Amino acid sequence: MRDIIKVTAAILEKNGQIIIAQRKSGDHLSGLWEFPGGKIEPGESPEACLARELNEEFNIEVTIGDFLGSNVHHYDHISIELMAYRASWVSGTISMNDHKAYRWVTVDQLTEYEFTSADVPFVDMLLRRLD
Repeated sequence: MRDIIKVTAAILEKNGQIIIAQRKSGDHLSGLWEFPGGKIEPGESPEACLARELNEEFNIEVTIGDFLGSNVHHYDHISIELMAYRASWVSGTISMNDHKAYRWVTVDQLTEYEFTSADVPFVDMLLRRLD
């Protein structure tokens, strides 16, 4: 059994929309969409990781809110535990440092994008809240 890498994801809402990011060319799973975040470094809390990753990837400052849940996913090349948190925009102007593209979408528009397998449970969770 391989180690499970702990990874965070932000459900970052602004003006009724959620930010999603497309993985860049050359990355494993390139072209797929995800909720932005990244790997937790040794000694780092998930909340600190998420704030750091959003700053590194988008040059924005956020506050991290409620924990929404986690799921373990086994890809061919890696196993991850993806932990999702609500996040709130504080400041900054988005500049993409690690993705091909980003979009602000409403929850019902999430179905128009192909997400990584690990992110799909969080898409489903958000869609269930619309029902």
